[in-house]
Amino acid sequence: MRSLLLIISLYALGHAAFAAEQRPNIIFLMCDDLGYGDVHCLNSAHGKIPTPGIDRLAAQGMTFTDAHSGSSVCTPTRYGLMTGRYSWRTKLQNGVVEGFAPSLITKDRPTVASFLRSAGYHTAIIGKWHLNFEYLEPQTGKPYSAKDFNTPPVGAKIPDGPVTRGFDYYHGFHHARDMEAVIENDTVIEHDAVVHMLPRLRRKAVEFIDSRKGKQEPFFLYLPLGSPHTPIVPSPEWQGRSGLGDYGDFVMQTDDVAVAVAEALERNGMTKNTLVIFTSDNGCSKAAGIDKLAKQGHRVSANMRGSKADIWDGGHRIPFIVRWPDQIAAGTTSSQLLCLVDFFATAAEIVGRPVPAGSCEDSVSFMPALKGRPIVSTRHGVIHHSISGHFAYRQGPWKLALAKGSGGWSSPTEKQMPAGSPKGQLYDMQNDIGETTNLFETKPEIVNQLLDLLKADIERGRSTEGPDSANDFADIVLWKNETGRKKRQK
Repeated sequence: MRSLLLIISLYALGHAAFAAEQRPNIIFLMCDDLGYGDVHCLNSAHGKIPTPGIDRLAAQGMTFTDAHSGSSVCTPTRYGLMTGRYSWRTKLQNGVVEGFAPSLITKDRPTVASFLRSAGYHTAIIGKWHLNFEYLEPQTGKPYSAKDFNTPPVGAKIPDGPVTRGFDYYHGFHHARDMEAVIENDTVIEHDAVVHMLPRLRRKAVEFIDSRKGKQEPFFLYLPLGSPHTPIVPSPEWQGRSGLGDYGDFVMQTDDVAVAVAEALERNGMTKNTLVIFTSDNGCSKAAGIDKLAKQGHRVSANMRGSKADIWDGGHRIPFIVRWPDQIAAGTTSSQLLCLVDFFATAAEIVGRPVPAGSCEDSVSFMPALKGRPIVSTRHGVIHHSISGHFAYRQGPWKLALAKGSGGWSSPTEKQMPAGSPKGQLYDMQNDIGETTNLFETKPEIVNQLLDLLKADIERGRSTEGPDSANDFADIVLWKNETGRKKRQK
C-alpha cells in the first residue's frame, strides 16, 4: 500500500512539474503613446521610422489589426489591463491620476499579477505604474503631499504599490512628471536624470530575463515603458538616427528594447516557450509634433483619424503583436476585435484556471484567435473612452461615439463643433476606417441598438456573461455634452 501511495505521489509531482514546464513565460511589453502608424510593418506606406525589432516580432508571430486600448490615455488603460475591468467603473471618470494618492486598484481586487502568482508564476513589473500610490515619510509613516515635493524624496516608502497588487518585484517609476524618482519594490531608491530611464528599463528587463535561466517557476514580466511619451529624450547615441527629429529617434530607441528582450530570451533558450505581447497604451501624443511628422511623410495613426486622447480610432487602436513559437504560426494576421482588458481572461485560459470571483467583468479571452479560430465572446461589443470621458461602442463594423467631435485634443473638439451638429457619430469601420462619413442621423436603428447595448453594459456593472456587478461610481455620465438629468446613466 505504501509503495502504491509512493508511486501515486511521485506521479503527481512529476505531472505537476511537467505542467509547470508547459506553462509559458509571459512578457507584456507596453509602450507609452506609441501610435499604430509608428510601427513600420503596420504602416509601410506612411511609416518612416525604422522599427526592426517590432517588425521581427510580427514576422515571427501574429499581428492584430483591430486591437484597442481600454482608453485613449494612460491610467485607464493600465487599470483595465491589470484588472480586466473598464476604468470608468471606478471613480476615475476622465483624465489620469497624478500620484501621491491611494491606489486606484483596491486592495481586495484581483489583478492579473496576483492571479498569475497564485498559479505559480514569479511576477515582476519593470517600468511605469501610473495607477496611484502614496509616498510615506519613512520615520513617521505620514503621507507626503504633491504640493510639497516636485518629486518624491529618496527613502520614501510606498504602502500600496505594485508589490501589494500581485508583483514580486518592481523597478521603475510612477508617471512622467515623477520620472526622476526611481523606485524599487516599496522604496524610492534614488533620483536620476530622465534621459537615463529608458536605458535603465532596458537593462533591468534583460537582467531579469537572465536571472530566470534555469528556474522551474515560469515568470510574468510586465514591461510598461515610459517611451516614446514625453519627456522625449533619446539618448545621445540614438540622436539623429531617424532623420525625423527627437520623436523618431525615441521610437527607434524604444524599438531597441524589443530587440534586447528577444536577444535575452534567445540567449537563455527561452524563446520557444515564452509568450511575448507587444503593444501600446493609446495613440501617439500631439507632443510628438504630429503635423511636422506628417509633412515629413510619417503618419502616426496610419490611415486612422485622431490621436491620443480622442474617441476616434487614432486615439485607441493600437499595435498588438503576439509571438509564441510553440503555439502561434509565424507571420499571421488577425482582424478580430479585442481590447487590452482581455489580457486577464486570456492569461487565465493559458494557465487553465478560472478567473477569480469578483474580477474580469469586461475581459474576454483572445486565446482562440492565437490558434486562428474565432474568439468566443459573451460580450456584445467593446467600449471605448476618451480623455474627457466620452463613450463609444463598437460592435462588428459599427462604431457609435457619444461625442460631436474628437472628445479629446484633436480638432474639431466638442467646443469647436458648429451649432446644430449631430449629437453623436456613427461610422462603418469596415468601409470607412478614417471615420469621415457620419451616419448618425441616417441610421437611427443602428444608433439605438448600440446605445441600448452600451447602457446595459454600464447598468449591469459588467459587459460579459455572469452575475451583475456594481460600479464603484454610481453616477456615470453617458452623454457628456448634455446637461441636466437626461445625461445621467441610471
